[in-house]
Amino acid sequence: MAFQAKPTSGLESLLSIVTWLLRVQVNILQINTADRGGGAEGSARSLFQRYRQLGHGSWLAVGRKYSKDADVLEIPRPPVAGTGRRLLQIAAEVARSGDPALPGARRLSINLERLASPTRLADWRAGRDEMDFPGCRQIVDMCPAPPDIIHCHNLHGWYFDLRILPELAQQAPLILNLRDTWLLTGHCAYFIDCDRWKNGCGQCPRLEVYPRCRRDATAENWRQKADIYAATRCYVTAPSQWLIDQARQSMLQAVDYKVIPNGIDINVFKPGDQDAARRELNLPTTPPIVMFAAAARHSVFKDPQTMQEAIRLVAERLPDLLFVCVGVKAPAAALRQLNVRCVPFITNPGRLASYYRAADIFVHTAKAEAFGKTITEAMACGVPVAATAVGGIPEQIIDGETGFLCPPGNPSELAAKIIHLLSDSKENQLRRRATAAQRGQEFSLERQTAAFLSWYEELRQNHIPPTPP
Repeated sequence: MAFQAKPTSGLESLLSIVTWLLRVQVNILQINTADRGGGAEGSARSLFQRYRQLGHGSWLAVGRKYSKDADVLEIPRPPVAGTGRRLLQIAAEVARSGDPALPGARRLSINLERLASPTRLADWRAGRDEMDFPGCRQIVDMCPAPPDIIHCHNLHGWYFDLRILPELAQQAPLILNLRDTWLLTGHCAYFIDCDRWKNGCGQCPRLEVYPRCRRDATAENWRQKADIYAATRCYVTAPSQWLIDQARQSMLQAVDYKVIPNGIDINVFKPGDQDAARRELNLPTTPPIVMFAAAARHSVFKDPQTMQEAIRLVAERLPDLLFVCVGVKAPAAALRQLNVRCVPFITNPGRLASYYRAADIFVHTAKAEAFGKTITEAMACGVPVAATAVGGIPEQIIDGETGFLCPPGNPSELAAKIIHLLSDSKENQLRRRATAAQRGQEFSLERQTAAFLSWYEELRQNHIPPTPP
C-alpha cells in the first residue's frame, strides 16, 4: 500500500518528539556519498541532524566530507603501496577536499584514485562496478558506540564496497534506502524504459547513463549484486511506492519493504505573502511568475528539452510573464529571447522558500524521478506544480487539485497545463494554492523522522542477526 500522508499539527509534532525523547536512546549510523549537496545528501543530512537533536546517537559516514561536524565520519582511504601510487592518492585527497562546486574537481579525484588502485583501474576498464574501497570495513569501528541501526542511502558514487553488506547485517539491522534504481541494475541509476534489469541485464542499450560504463559488464555486475544480496539480511525503504514496486521485482529481496517519503522543513517551506517575497527578492510585483529549476543538460534522467519547449509555447500565448530559473547563471540558448531571470544555485533554504512564495506556478520535468523534493517544497509554500507523471511524482501531486500531471516528453501538453493554471479564475487559483500548501505540509521532516524512528524500534525488537557463514 502506498504511503498516505496526513496533515501534521504542531501538537502532533510536539507529542511525537516528546515520545521519542522518553524512549531508550537509539544509536543510528547512516551511510551516504557526501555531507553536502541536495537530493539524497540533503535528506540524509537532515535526518542525521534531527536524530541528534532528539537525543539519539547519530553518525553519518560519508565518502566525501566537507563539513567540520565531528559526528560526520569520512570513510578512510588506507595508504596504498608504492611511492608513485601513494603520490596519486595524496593528489586525489587534495582534489576531493576542495570546493565540490569547483568544475572538474570531483572527476579529477576519482580518476587519480583509480590510477592509484590497480584493482579499481582494471574494473573501470572492464566496465565492472568498482568496489575496491577497503576503508569501508572500518565504518562501524569509527562510531563512538556500536550502532543499533545501520541505514544506507546512496551507495554509488565511487566510495563504497557492496561486498561488506553481509558483514554490516551481522552487526545491526541493515536498511537500504533506495534513492534511485542503481542497486537494482547492472550499472545505471535509472533504467528509464529498459526492462533488462529484471532478468540479469547484459547487452545494455545505455552504457553512457550514469554511472557510465566503458564496456558492457552489466550482466556480471548484476550477478555480483544478486550474490551479495542473497547473503545479506536487509530491509528496504524508498520515498515512493513506485520505487518499492520496482525493488520487489528485482534481485534485491528484503525481509521487509517500507515506503517513507522524504521530508522537508515545513517551518521554512511554508506559505507566505507573495508580494513581500517579490520585494525581498527584487522581483516585479505585477507579472505572473513561472518558476523552474535548471535541469542538468547532460542528464538523461531530467528533461530540459521538454521544459524549454513548453516554456517557449507558454510565452507565445502569454507574453507578459516572468520566468525564474533557479540553479544557473544564464539561460539556455533556447530561452534567451524570453523574459527569464536566472538565479545561481541557492544554498540557503529560507531564500529558496522565498522564491517559491514569489512564484505563481512551479514546473518540473523528468524522464525518471523517485521523488521530487522540489515539488514538495513548492507545494508546501502554496505553489501549484505542473510536472511530468513519472516515477513517484504522481504520489506527490494530486492531479487537478495541487497542480497537473502531464505525459513525459510532451511539451505541448505541459504548456497547456501551465496556461490553464495561469488563466484560471482567481477563486480557483486561491483554492489550488491552499490545497497545494496543505498537501506539501503533509511531507514534513517530523513525519519522516517519526516514521523511521518507529521502524528502527520495531527492527531492534524483532531483528534476528543472520547466522555467520
